[in-house]
Amino acid sequence: MDANYIKPFVASIQNVFSTMMQLQVVVREPFLKTDNNPNHDVSGVIGMSGDVKGSVILSFPQQTAENVVALFSGSKFSMGSPDFADAIGELVNMVTGGAKAMFKDRKCSISCPSVIVGKDHTVARQSDIPCVVIPCSTDCGDLFIEIAVKPAAAPAGDKSSKATASA
Repeated sequence: MDANYIKPFVASIQNVFSTMMQLQVVVREPFLKTDNNPNHDVSGVIGMSGDVKGSVILSFPQQTAENVVALFSGSKFSMGSPDFADAIGELVNMVTGGAKAMFKDRKCSISCPSVIVGKDHTVARQSDIPCVVIPCSTDCGDLFIEIAVKPAAAPAGDKSSKATASA
């Protein structure tokens, strides 16, 4: 996967967390995810379409998610609360939206976020898109960003599309 799709997510999560929660995000060494094994207890999932397609997952252990949501919202919510899910959805929306704004010469849209809550859940993703996992650490705990995006294929017969440019 092209680093030009990874760097915006690193910059965006650091910006969103520092601006909204005064929370520093330390980014660890990214790695390629080779399986669908579950990582955590809470995942915010958002899709991307247009010149860039795929999905982004912001994944947390329960305690980290509860700590981040309390800091983000100013209130403590349990994992089963609709407000808890809304906060996780808004965080993945802000991080993905911020990253998308940094994609040069690529127009894409993001979907409404979905939130999955449950111990050791699995999020299926498109099998034809590699997934890069970026481990992150904060004072609230550890979290992961899973980025599985790629340039969209140009429509048949369209040789002028920017989507065909090497990414």
